[in-house]
Amino acid sequence: MTAAQTMAGRRRISQAELDMIVAAHEKFVTGKQGGKRASLRFMNLSGLDLSYRNLADADFSASILDGCRMVRTKLERANLFGADLRMADLRQAILIRADLRGACLRGANLSQADLTQADFREGQVAIPHPRKGLESSRHETRNGEVDEVNFSGATLDGSQFSGVSAFKADFSDCSLRGAKLSGANLKEANLSGAILDGADVKGANLEGANFTGAVMTGVDTSLARTTGAAMQGCLEASTERAMSRADEIYQRCLGNQAWCKTGGKEGAPARLDGEDLRPLGDRLKGLRLTAMSAAGACMVGIDLSGAQLQGANLQNADLRTANLRGADLRGAKLSGANLTKADLRQACLSPLPLGPERKTQAKLTAARLRYALFQSADLSEAILDDADLRGADFTGARLTKTSFRDCDLDQAQGLDFAPA
Repeated sequence: MTAAQTMAGRRRISQAELDMIVAAHEKFVTGKQGGKRASLRFMNLSGLDLSYRNLADADFSASILDGCRMVRTKLERANLFGADLRMADLRQAILIRADLRGACLRGANLSQADLTQADFREGQVAIPHPRKGLESSRHETRNGEVDEVNFSGATLDGSQFSGVSAFKADFSDCSLRGAKLSGANLKEANLSGAILDGADVKGANLEGANFTGAVMTGVDTSLARTTGAAMQGCLEASTERAMSRADEIYQRCLGNQAWCKTGGKEGAPARLDGEDLRPLGDRLKGLRLTAMSAAGACMVGIDLSGAQLQGANLQNADLRTANLRGADLRGAKLSGANLTKADLRQACLSPLPLGPERKTQAKLTAARLRYALFQSADLSEAILDDADLRGADFTGARLTKTSFRDCDLDQAQGLDFAPA
């Protein structure tokens, strides 16, 4: 199908007219007077700017949005059925439960977008007649197309990709928990570091795909085509031994809490180096685990929100997608740890006082912190030298004397200073 055929029968809309329609829609969404839901079906919006606007529940079905700028646009439950979104900029857009059936997103940028439960499956698309337009349209069943799309760091949990073409798409460090990928074409796709817990890849073409370091818990690749796929360092489900040790490890953590509460008279700091702590789930939430050592431990997805981890040794631990919200990590050792997509909102990573004139700083040297959330965290004097902070969000964080030497800060947010 040519570009001219795609454009046929669609009314071209100006930026000024679009802005008026969007303003009325935003009033509609917030229940204000004069609001009207945006119906932008069969429109030509190519190249226009919708960034930062609220278009939840808007209807863009069968419209042309190629090259549109839609950075951080709210598109929850939006109808993008059969839309042309080629080369669109949708970084950090909110597309929760969006209808993208039959849509073409070839070459679009959806880095860090939230596409939870979005539907990319096939849909019947109206093809207008080249001369007569929509009056003489025909219907064509078309699979969703996300070839060469940048989904890096995006959330795609529970999304529907069955039968979709995602050739050479970039899913690196994505969350694809429970995603339906059966029959999808993921040939040569990049899924390195992706979280694929419980994803369905039955009948999918995974030839030449890169799964290096991906979390593959509950993923059955036996009925997929995997010739040439790179599967090095994939993280599988916890072993029976790790599951059977969960209670014993939990008791050690309770002993750590007792040690904290009694000033060292009872219990002892837990020594959990190299252990698989995933079977503990949310049992460590809010515990007092000061001086705990879990160097090199597997803690993917674990809930440590509100935990007291002052001076804890978490060097080289795998803490991807871990919940550390509100945790006390003063003076913690996190050098070399993988905290990709971890939640560190309101966490405290300032120095830990050791005496009248002594303190130890939180160390995150060479840590992998891609897409980590640091909103409203206290990182005063923390050492993040050589850390990978691509896409991390520091909005509202306290950064007094924080060291960012030789960091990768590409796409990092909330840094309104020149890092040292």
